[in-house]
Amino acid sequence: MARQLEENGIKLRAPEPEDLDCMFRFENIVDLWDISNTTGPYSRFHLKQYIEQTQNDLFTDRQLRLMIENSDRQVVGIVDICNFDPLHSRAEVGIVIDEAQRRKGIGRQALSLLESHCFHYLGIHQLFAYVDTANKPCRKLFTTCGYQECALLKDWMHTGKSYRDVIMLQKINF
Repeated sequence: MARQLEENGIKLRAPEPEDLDCMFRFENIVDLWDISNTTGPYSRFHLKQYIEQTQNDLFTDRQLRLMIENSDRQVVGIVDICNFDPLHSRAEVGIVIDEAQRRKGIGRQALSLLESHCFHYLGIHQLFAYVDTANKPCRKLFTTCGYQECALLKDWMHTGKSYRDVIMLQKINF
């Protein structure tokens, strides 16, 4: 069983109180709101409450948020499991990497660690993600990590001005 959440200088860990400013920065990137179903900014107070109150237990919270650290112990991203369905043993994956840290393999490594944890420790059967069809780097990340494009969802995301198509990708633990 894989329980290690660190490999090749990348580490996934639970949010700590000192991550408040970092979480605030990531959660309030307006350009990401369309893809994350965010309808408005998060306050420091709300995020502080989240950090204090979460059990960071997928089965209790129905979500799991992990901070992505590089080898210098700097937070360079966040990876989430949400929309967890225990009956069907599946969950949605979301990931954001700091813009300056992209294209360095960090996202690929973080997804690999997360998948190992989900498939081998938590017993999840399948992970899935929704990606805007125009987001070629994100589509490449998921397909490189073994996710299969399984559906095209027309007009799936409303951006405030128009609707966008989304690709659903899934990875099944056989």
